[in-house]
Amino acid sequence: MLLIECMSTRAGLLLAVVALFTFSAAHAADDTLLIRGEVKTPLKLSLPEIKSLPSTTVSAKDHSGNTARYEGIPLAELLRRAGVPQGEALRGDALQLCLIVKAADGYKALFALAELDPAMTEKQVLLAFRRDGAELDATAGPLRIVVPDEKRQARWVRQVTELEVIRAGVGQKSGQTQQNKQL
Repeated sequence: MLLIECMSTRAGLLLAVVALFTFSAAHAADDTLLIRGEVKTPLKLSLPEIKSLPSTTVSAKDHSGNTARYEGIPLAELLRRAGVPQGEALRGDALQLCLIVKAADGYKALFALAELDPAMTEKQVLLAFRRDGAELDATAGPLRIVVPDEKRQARWVRQVTELEVIRAGVGQKSGQTQQNKQL
């Protein structure tokens, strides 16, 4: 009886491990990036589709202070493909548009579109998929934001799953914040 119980426990454990690895592999194969919100063309891109786009490489110091070479797609290019205003079209009300970068763990970072527009800045913000020639590990990737010229890496979002374009101030009266409304 004890032998059967032990075997069924081992078999159950083995099945649980197999299921976990199967789920992890299926999830990894389903890695996609959503680009949505105030865009002309919402996009859902697979990792292979992202890697097939023209890429660029930047050097940047990571959180540990080590310089690394990151390869990926400039955020400006992904936003262009989604029909987000850039260049001469990024003026007036369009300057209220912001990008929220969302991670698998719920972490978020915000960028004004003007920070990402090559017509307005030399800053190159990258959606990276490689570091020093190797694919990003599971902790950082498969996709991560890299902002080479920032002193802190607070906006270097790991495990990026979504780019959402929003309009700042929606639902607020001019010059009035939600906190002011409550006073």
